[in-house]
Amino acid sequence: MTFMVNFVVDGVPVGKGRPRFAKRGNFVQTYTPQKTKDYESVVMDAATAAMGKTEPLTTPIAIYLYIRFPIPVSYSKKRTRDCIEGLERPTKKPDWDNIAKAITDALNGIVYVDDCQIVDAHIRKVYSHTPGVDVLVKEELP
Repeated sequence: MTFMVNFVVDGVPVGKGRPRFAKRGNFVQTYTPQKTKDYESVVMDAATAAMGKTEPLTTPIAIYLYIRFPIPVSYSKKRTRDCIEGLERPTKKPDWDNIAKAITDALNGIVYVDDCQIVDAHIRKVYSHTPGVDVLVKEELP
């Protein structure tokens, strides 16, 4: 039987921020931006709740991300309708790969041991009245 876990990360999707550097005396310290840390924490909480007491997967896995962006309030009624019907798609930042990186990094040690286990990924960006990310992770067995 193939194991699958499905959960929703509520809120506006956030891409993984670039590492920041700060000079502390004679040393340079690297740190992750706070916005990225906060978003990864939300993802971890959702994944932990979905996994329950299940141990992280050790097999190859596939990940499916359905990224839902809020429709800008400045859009006309016609443009909003086009967004809902899928005729207009979000082509603005954050990039899908930065969002995926934030999510897959946050799932390390919770859903799977390490994100190097991901052998297949399907990602879609759409507009929605309810922003968030629908996440499905499943074992990819031969």
